[in-house]
Amino acid sequence: MTSKDVQIVTIATEKPTHAVALPPWFAIRVRSNFEQRVADSLDSLGYQQYLPTYDSERRWSDRIKVIQQPLFPGYVFCRLDLSNRSAPVVQVPGVVDIVRLGNVAVPIRDEEIAAVERLQRSGLALGRWPFLSPGEWVVLERGPLTGMEGLLVSVKDASRLVVSIAILQRSVAVEIDRQWVRPIQRPAGHFPC
Repeated sequence: MTSKDVQIVTIATEKPTHAVALPPWFAIRVRSNFEQRVADSLDSLGYQQYLPTYDSERRWSDRIKVIQQPLFPGYVFCRLDLSNRSAPVVQVPGVVDIVRLGNVAVPIRDEEIAAVERLQRSGLALGRWPFLSPGEWVVLERGPLTGMEGLLVSVKDASRLVVSIAILQRSVAVEIDRQWVRPIQRPAGHFPC
């Protein structure tokens, strides 16, 4: 083979100049104890879903077992393009409806979902928490959640950082060292309680 027989082809690929916008997150209300089944069904239909869970100890007379429980019982989060009316999400077995205010499905801010995901990845003890009235907002300056903001509460001499999903009026708490935090002003745009 001579150099005349070889042809070099260069393919120029143009990278998009703008990021692809993902559809917003919505809370999907599901039947009791159907969270995992709905999440699996949404996943198999090609939807990006998120079912945050935590480890919970269940005690029986002869043993203790650690099981995965949903952080937000009765809800699965899903990215949806609601302009596509043919979205079969509400037809998935176990789905009750998309969470709405009146007749309008209300999206959940990406920052709220990202905060819950970050809490899950932190490796700290995590558990459900009742939705709270406004309190002292803090930023964590040390530890695995450095830079995270949330509400500081005290339970049985332990400090916890609370992160909320405003539209559901539900919260998640993680135990932290009180010395890790610094008070800040309540962030603008957070859901008033």
